[in-house]
Amino acid sequence: MITRDVAAFVATARACAPDFGPATARAAFLVAPDGFARAQESASDNRYMAAASGFDPARALAQHRALHVALSRLLPTVCFAGADDTPDALFPNNVFATARADARRPEAFAPRLVVGRMRHAVRRREAARGDIRAFFRDAMGYEEVDLSTQPHPCELTGALVIDRARGLGYCGLSERCDAEGAALLHAAFGLRATLAFDLAPGEYHANVVLAVLAGRAVLACPDGFADASVATSIAGLYPHAALLGPRERQAFAGNAISLSPQSVSMSATARRALAPETGAMLDAAGFTVQGVELDAIEAAGGSLRCCVAEVF
Repeated sequence: MITRDVAAFVATARACAPDFGPATARAAFLVAPDGFARAQESASDNRYMAAASGFDPARALAQHRALHVALSRLLPTVCFAGADDTPDALFPNNVFATARADARRPEAFAPRLVVGRMRHAVRRREAARGDIRAFFRDAMGYEEVDLSTQPHPCELTGALVIDRARGLGYCGLSERCDAEGAALLHAAFGLRATLAFDLAPGEYHANVVLAVLAGRAVLACPDGFADASVATSIAGLYPHAALLGPRERQAFAGNAISLSPQSVSMSATARRALAPETGAMLDAAGFTVQGVELDAIEAAGGSLRCCVAEVF
């Protein structure tokens, strides 16, 4: 099901067992910030982006390399080259994502690469690059689901936060993903149920204000939702949850990811901004928090989770 009815979604979600697939990825990939610069198109609907004078390409490249090293300690992580004509390419999770259902289920599907349809032309160029597509098609044997040429924006795991263990999706609607795009994503990932909801004015991606961590914990920023009660309802589905305040949201604490069952990765800025009760929740959930300095990258309006494309 895909619905905007929160009560109906919650009832369905509570009945979903954590048997849809692995809760965390088996590998990840990055795209280097070659050509890193302020993309004016992207800045038009991303309030987190700094002015052009706030971009430091050399520092961003060094921090991205440190991120690669840090993530490689958690799981296999590869990095593709960027390009001068794709200044936002260091955020590949909006353009490329993978799905791999648990083979124990009769309805399971083959591993697939999903290619999203970006709102802005500067980012649609990323979807056309052949090397990432060929890597998954020819080297990994993945099927390809190409949404990039249809008209509805659907910016993959930027717009759609997925509980991989239970096959649940949380899709934030904005200029970066419309209702039709949400339906396309629901189908492409083969999800059991997806809740579509409006983001607050000025928010561009759900993954900035919501994170599902290893299928058992949630970080949610109520002020990032048009209706704050939606964030509360989502949090209530998990045994461990924290509702983040505006300071935590602004520091990208909601843009976190679990790349192993016992870890949460976020930027060092986000980690420093965590309220004591948020840190206590993560401790109680059994997570070690990894913080990586990414302030130069965050000038582009995204943080650690935006940099990571998961391989399932």
